Amino acid sequence: MHINGIKDNRVTVSVNQGVADVRMNRADKRNALDDALFQSLAAAGEALKTLPGLRAVVLSGEGESFCAGLDFGSFKGMSQRDGKTSTIGTMVADDAITHLAQQVCWVWQEIPVPVIAALRGHALGGGMQIALCADIRIAHPDTQLSVREVFWGLIPDMTGTLMLSHLVRPDVARELIYTAKILQADEGHTLGLISHLSEDPLLAAQTLATEIASRSPDAVRAAKRLLSRKLRAEAAEQFAAEREEIYKLIGSPNQNEAVQAYFEKRPPAFKDN
Repeated sequence: MHINGIKDNRVTVSVNQGVADVRMNRADKRNALDDALFQSLAAAGEALKTLPGLRAVVLSGEGESFCAGLDFGSFKGMSQRDGKTSTIGTMVADDAITHLAQQVCWVWQEIPVPVIAALRGHALGGGMQIALCADIRIAHPDTQLSVREVFWGLIPDMTGTLMLSHLVRPDVARELIYTAKILQADEGHTLGLISHLSEDPLLAAQTLATEIASRSPDAVRAAKRLLSRKLRAEAAEQFAAEREEIYKLIGSPNQNEAVQAYFEKRPPAFKDN
């Protein structure tokens, strides 16, 4: 990436006729989120917030998947740390309402122009939460979707509890979170998680972004401000609550058991407190 002096190889960004093409660039790991990718995504979004002439953003992942969620190395290391000491649990600024893990999602709402996520392969856990913070989601019908955190003994703490509550019925959001089930994008479309299905989601997203870029930028930006008002009003309190809950869970006995059982290929043996 090279925007306003920011360079790295975890995220690529190009801008053509007002449309920014942002791609997670860790295809060999299905764009799984490690500390470097967290940092790069947040930096890319921050740079785009003030980029002159920006009209729309297309967000995708290189290779076969959008984002498969947290890197497995992060799960294995959780028993040795808690959310407060992790890099991704660090507040992005003294006056911020997000820590880094939340900001890689929320920054797409802070960008003043529409953000369209193009999904294929996998959008799991943190990857799903990033997609939820886009204005519009276009997915290949076979894309696997999941709010996966409870499977790992965690909760969707990357803005997911707020965004889900504004996209689907409350009972649907609860079932998706409680079960951590994986569903296909066509079912996600029926539930309201996915805006459109496409055999070529990236092309469809780019076409839609080009259409949006042809409209008055003042009107489009004003529309996004208005449509985001309710989200912004609830965000700070909800994100603080997410952080409070996740700090209690990370490294706890049942959370460790969820991870260990997965890697040991056995059913978890959870204990009631």
